[in-house]
Amino acid sequence: MWLLAGEPKTTRAYCAALVAAIEANADASRPQPSGLVPADTYWVTDHAGDGCVVVGFLQLRHTLNARLREIGGHIGYSIAPSHRRRGHATRALVLALGRAREIGIDRALVTCHDDNPASARTIEAAGGVLEDTRAGVRRYWIEL
Repeated sequence: MWLLAGEPKTTRAYCAALVAAIEANADASRPQPSGLVPADTYWVTDHAGDGCVVVGFLQLRHTLNARLREIGGHIGYSIAPSHRRRGHATRALVLALGRAREIGIDRALVTCHDDNPASARTIEAAGGVLEDTRAGVRRYWIEL
């Protein structure tokens, strides 16, 4: 992670800096660091049992730059291996597509690595239509 280089990733200071950076990145009116675009970041959670556990994250990028147009897309997500195959990615992607529609995205690009068939199935189940594969990345468009 680029924040607080060298600091352990579990300290209160690191977590506070991470949340502050995520909040700044979500503010489309603020200039973004080079190479970044405004984006909303969400924790993907599981509410099974007595509590709430963070099992992954999802990022909804408001716009695309040249790199994102090639291999990143509007939406990127990751679920911890121990929590996969439980519907978390599908649920998160569907919710993100609703938010994308709200902020004016009418066609969302969602990508996954060519060697990740589970993610490809998730994107296809959400309406993704494969455009092509570039540099080992499958590029899907979802009409909103």
